[in-house]
Amino acid sequence: MTTRQSFTAVLERNSTFQEDFATEPYEAGWATEARWFVRVLGSSGKETELILTPQLSPDGILWCDEGSPPIIIRPGGEAAPELYTLGQTHFGQWLRLRGELTGSEPSITLIIYLALKE
Repeated sequence: MTTRQSFTAVLERNSTFQEDFATEPYEAGWATEARWFVRVLGSSGKETELILTPQLSPDGILWCDEGSPPIIIRPGGEAAPELYTLGQTHFGQWLRLRGELTGSEPSITLIIYLALKE
């Protein structure tokens, strides 16, 4: 019987962003599955929107978009969820999320997790 290995990394903890950003790269070549979890802790600004695009790299230096639809976060209002997710497979060696923040004086506070399984 083979036991599957798993690991969850917290890449951003209570981090506040006011402009475009990218998470720290994470080496995940041993895993066969990856799942991003993004928890929104708070936001401010008018019409704040965050687009999170998964990116891949063979070396942790040069990056390209993975091709999955991005996570689009429009915080505020009663219907806005606190937790967003996106799964990935066939991703090679390194992973990160690229964030594009728009709106008038946008600010968003997040926790970003990367859960990996072999």
